[in-house]
Amino acid sequence: MFVELHYPESLTAQELDIYLANGWFRMGQSIFTTNFLRFKDKLHSAIWLRIDLLNSEKSKTQQKIEKLNAKFRVEIQIASPTEQHEELFSKYRESMAFEPAPSVRNLLYGHQEERASLRIFDTVEINIYDENKLIAVGFLDLGEKSAAGISCFYDPEYRKNSLGKYLMYLKMEFCKKNGFHFFYPGYFAPGYPLFDYKLDLAKPSLQYLDLVADAWIPFEEYDDSRIPLHSMIENLRTLSEILDSRGVKNDFKFYDFFDADMIHNLNGMGLLDFPVFLFCFDIDADSPLLPMVIYDVRDEQFHLILCTRVYKSIFEEAPEEHYNAFLLQISRFLYTGEVVEEMADVIEMYGRELLKEV
Repeated sequence: MFVELHYPESLTAQELDIYLANGWFRMGQSIFTTNFLRFKDKLHSAIWLRIDLLNSEKSKTQQKIEKLNAKFRVEIQIASPTEQHEELFSKYRESMAFEPAPSVRNLLYGHQEERASLRIFDTVEINIYDENKLIAVGFLDLGEKSAAGISCFYDPEYRKNSLGKYLMYLKMEFCKKNGFHFFYPGYFAPGYPLFDYKLDLAKPSLQYLDLVADAWIPFEEYDDSRIPLHSMIENLRTLSEILDSRGVKNDFKFYDFFDADMIHNLNGMGLLDFPVFLFCFDIDADSPLLPMVIYDVRDEQFHLILCTRVYKSIFEEAPEEHYNAFLLQISRFLYTGEVVEEMADVIEMYGRELLKEV
């Protein structure tokens, strides 16, 4: 699946290492993975990152930022958020253009009271003080040989000190001193610059999780032309153009509910998690099944599928090229092929036969 959310009752250090190595991240007292993100109603691919600490050295930027902040006091301890943390987070939150978690407690423990007491993560906090004034805080989760940077926030009055980056470097140095092999800073989203700072933390030892190869690859080999979302869109657009040229009705759609499995009450239902698809047949409006084509970058093939309408949406009708009428669930795979012309032939020549059961 492209989107998953787990609610473990406990999590060992070794288990966290495995989750992190597979592109998962902490959310409250749960852990999730996603390959697609939506910011300001625009879709992006999520590219997971990690730093090979065994082969990383301090960059000139790191040395410069450490020197800039050498006058501040740093304390590292087991995470125990206080009212002082909440006040600083509130101040930081008001200065942000995006919407972070409503509180530190929500960030670390989530909004479900029955899970808030579990404390399934081994979390450390890094506090930075200007004399006795708390000016920045960072949290990281510890596994056996890996650690994940969870969050950083700081006093906006100290923006010129690059405290966000300084906290990331402090996390990396803490991990190196304690024998960790990998540091996971989360993801970046091509085309959405908010997370691009992660790409400069340790360039020579930075790796990304390649969705197609299912392997960690040196970031220096990263190729923008292979962004998963772009590949999905381009292949479906190509199919659409071929069908248009043959006079076959089709309709390209962005699916607004691709991440519905992240909602607690819907989690585990196996809902459709592809962010784009192509309607390709005329069907009765009351039909319980919807035929469509998806393109899966993991096997680099087109799939003609039938989806079941699960729940009717309560939202207003989505704008053109978006679909939000129903939550969808894959019911059946009808045909699979890697050649776009073949898929167009199947839709054109055999569509009526394939849909007799709809």
